[in-house]
Amino acid sequence: MKKLLYSFLLLSSATLFAQKNPATKFAIANDIVGTVDMFNANKNAVQSMNVFKSAANLPLNLKKYSDLAENGLIEVKFKKGSDNFDRISLAELNDQYKIAKQTPVYIDGYEFSNTQTLVFGDILTRMEAKDYNGKKTLFITTKIK
Repeated sequence: MKKLLYSFLLLSSATLFAQKNPATKFAIANDIVGTVDMFNANKNAVQSMNVFKSAANLPLNLKKYSDLAENGLIEVKFKKGSDNFDRISLAELNDQYKIAKQTPVYIDGYEFSNTQTLVFGDILTRMEAKDYNGKKTLFITTKIK
C-alpha cells in the first residue's frame, strides 16, 4: 500500500511541475521568445504587434512556435535600434545548471524541446532544476505569483 501511495504522489508531483500556465501569453520578436507582459513593460521599444488567435493562423515563419499558440501568439517588431534586450539559448541555461544541453526546458509548463531556441532574459524570473521523470530538468517561471 505504501508503494502504491508513494508512486501516486511521485506521479502527481511530476504532473504538477509540467502544468501549463494558461495566463502566459507568448510573444516572438526576431525569432526570440518573450512574453506579452515583458513587451507591455517595454512599450517604448515596440513598433508593432501582430496578434494571431490560433496556431492555424500563424504565418510560415512562426509555425515552429505553434505549440505556444494555445492562447494566441503575438509577433513583435522593434523600433529601429531598440532591440537591445538580453537573450540566451535554452541550451546555455541548461549548461549553467549542469543539465545536458539537449534536455527540454519548461517555461510556465510549456515544453521547449529545441534547446537552441533563444529567449529574452527579461522572462527569466525564477529558474530551478528539478527531477522530472528521472531526469534533471530546468523549469522557468516568467512571473512571480
